[in-house]
Amino acid sequence: MKRQNVNSKLDIKKIQKWLRNFAKERDWEQYHTPKNLVMAIGGEVGELTELFQWLTDVEADQVKRKTSDLQKVADEVADVAAYLIRFSDVMGIDLEKAIWAKLHKNVEKYPVLLAKGNAKKYTEFKRRQK
Repeated sequence: MKRQNVNSKLDIKKIQKWLRNFAKERDWEQYHTPKNLVMAIGGEVGELTELFQWLTDVEADQVKRKTSDLQKVADEVADVAAYLIRFSDVMGIDLEKAIWAKLHKNVEKYPVLLAKGNAKKYTEFKRRQK
């Protein structure tokens, strides 16, 4: 397979195609079921979580300043993203479209006047009656 330029822009469809071919060449499509891919995502999120487990907030913030630690985080983030992209492909979800749709929903759920400066869930906001 062709090695991709690491400085290129994120192209989800290109990554989906690359991952699809990667799996096909290895005869891994049989293992890339929705259930297995969700479990793989969870496993990779666990590995990412493990890098921050037991760190204080200050220590966690300092991870981005140490190249070797940041590279470990980047590797796990990439694993999570790759499995999520693969899962979306297998499920027939247009990931970019789904992300934008969800972001627009969040704008509605979290209006600036109600959400600014707090971490409440949208269901806790007292909305004005129209």
